[in-house]
Amino acid sequence: MIAHIVGYLYLLAAVLFILSLKWMGEVKTSRHGNWAGSLGMLIAVIATMIAYKTQHLDLVLIAIAVGTLIGIPIALKLPMTAVPQRTAMSHAFGSLAVALVGTAEYYQRLPGIDTFTMVVLAAEMLLGYLTFTGSTIAFLKLQEMISGKPLVYKGRNIVSGLVVAVALGAAIGLVVNPTNPYFLPVLVAAALLFGFLLVMGIGGADMPTVIAILNSYAGLSAAALGFVLDNQLLIVAGTLDGASGFILAILMCKAMNRSFTNVLFGGFGATTSSQGAAVSGEIRPLTVEEAYLILEAASSVVFVPGYGLAVSQAQQAVRELGDLLRKNGAEVLYGIHPVAGRMPGHMNVLLAEANVSYDELMEADAVNPKMPNIDVCVVIGANDVVNPAAREDPSSPLWGMPIIEVDKSRTVIVLKRSMRPGFAGVENPLFFKQNTRMLFGDAKASIQALIAEFSQE
Repeated sequence: MIAHIVGYLYLLAAVLFILSLKWMGEVKTSRHGNWAGSLGMLIAVIATMIAYKTQHLDLVLIAIAVGTLIGIPIALKLPMTAVPQRTAMSHAFGSLAVALVGTAEYYQRLPGIDTFTMVVLAAEMLLGYLTFTGSTIAFLKLQEMISGKPLVYKGRNIVSGLVVAVALGAAIGLVVNPTNPYFLPVLVAAALLFGFLLVMGIGGADMPTVIAILNSYAGLSAAALGFVLDNQLLIVAGTLDGASGFILAILMCKAMNRSFTNVLFGGFGATTSSQGAAVSGEIRPLTVEEAYLILEAASSVVFVPGYGLAVSQAQQAVRELGDLLRKNGAEVLYGIHPVAGRMPGHMNVLLAEANVSYDELMEADAVNPKMPNIDVCVVIGANDVVNPAAREDPSSPLWGMPIIEVDKSRTVIVLKRSMRPGFAGVENPLFFKQNTRMLFGDAKASIQALIAEFSQE
């Protein structure tokens, strides 16, 4: 009887997880997706406790209470700028939990562990431990506690290859001889080291793709553990997580016109022999009043948000300015690049939080054909994703990366604090073009000043 109840609960949780992924694919249903995923996880936890007749229930409840007390304040107080690093830490702790459970299962099942179980455990621990250190380094880079530049040195790929070889050798050794006391420590150490080397060698501009890849690794590790524990829901949830992360990583690579191997081994953003053609020209700053006159006369405006929007928490102000421009007779759209910000969908989440209509969000492929007829593009803290060097300069590290072609519009207003390059560390010739005007200062303050100008009218 209990087995049937648990089975039905697992089925319900799996359906909710699938619906969560589907609904989170669109801004207008994303809140439903979030609630579906949360409810599915709650049902999964309850069903698992029933299925395994959990001993030491008091310790489990204490752990749940501690996690809840930590998680709720983080969810309520976490600024949108910190969502990418919070996601990275979720991957780190989740993969560590899976790896530790796998390690415990290994020791509990000795000496009679079968070959299939050992193969799955070895793969699960390898993925879990490398995802832990990789996600931790991603967090440190996103939080700017360490440099976002890739660690590139002569023979880097050889060193990483040797570490992988040691990890795989230890894993094979465990499968052949599970009772050997040395293979597991070597596997764990090599996996941790490889995760460190993997993400240390990746530049900050690739963080959206890295987060997606690490998400995939964490999911695959959990799915493998599901086979060991004979937990069907863990297999389903882990597979969904792994597959969605892998697909998302492919989409991110496509958005940057790059391959998986190039992301993982290319050291994008590193100091190379060529940083592209020298950028020179005249910067044309303008005042808020001048920017207002340009926008007031515009019949079409496209906002292009980037990480600077998240830093200044300007999404509500942008939506308010967009409403005023629409009332003034202008067509208002939002150009969203897949890798704008520091995690997949970062800008979509920000604008959804500000209740920007989903119909107004346009991806690069959709908005670029409109650019020659757009009166004004307002670039808010975006840099690399609007850099025309990706299209014009074969020597640029960004060469070939699809961008939002704001430079083709009639006028570009760039909201930016300074002339510092973007996360990739590449200079942007957009700022020196004839049709570009720079509005320096905090993005939120600048937009609020523009709103005040429209209000006075």
